[in-house]
Amino acid sequence: MIRFVNYFFLILVFGAISCNSSKKTNTVSKESSIDKNSTIQIKYAELLQVSSEFIENLTLYKFIDKWIGVEYKFGGLTFEGVDCSGFANILYKEVYKKDLPRSSNEIAKILNPKPKNKLAEGDLLIFDIDGKKNSHVGIFLANDRFIHASTSKGVIISTLNLPYYQKTFSKAGSI
Repeated sequence: MIRFVNYFFLILVFGAISCNSSKKTNTVSKESSIDKNSTIQIKYAELLQVSSEFIENLTLYKFIDKWIGVEYKFGGLTFEGVDCSGFANILYKEVYKKDLPRSSNEIAKILNPKPKNKLAEGDLLIFDIDGKKNSHVGIFLANDRFIHASTSKGVIISTLNLPYYQKTFSKAGSI
């Protein structure tokens, strides 16, 4: 009888230890995911100058985090170089599961126009650069900030409040 009780006790102890270790592993991986998400939220909340709770679309901000800093390349569609409409295409396909036309001019034609003060995350912005109508596209994020592939700096977040973008802004809207 004592032998049975000792055996039963060992099974209980071993079971408790193995259950605790698997729970601990799951907790660690969940915490790591939460930490990574909160790091993304904090990073982009600071860049956009908004509260971290405002950064809800983690798919979008993880996508941005991968592409930020990629250099500009006319016609490019890879991490080795991307142009503005290529970047908008890739972002829309991966984040929103929607296809866009390949050129900023064609994107401009399908927009449902919105005034600047009604823009929402994911809306498209069209600019007339160097006198060329509908020649640049960006994606609105928040707080007058947008992401785009700049010819001089690659994929960056800019503000619509800069005189350059105020002057060249053409229209905005959703699809």
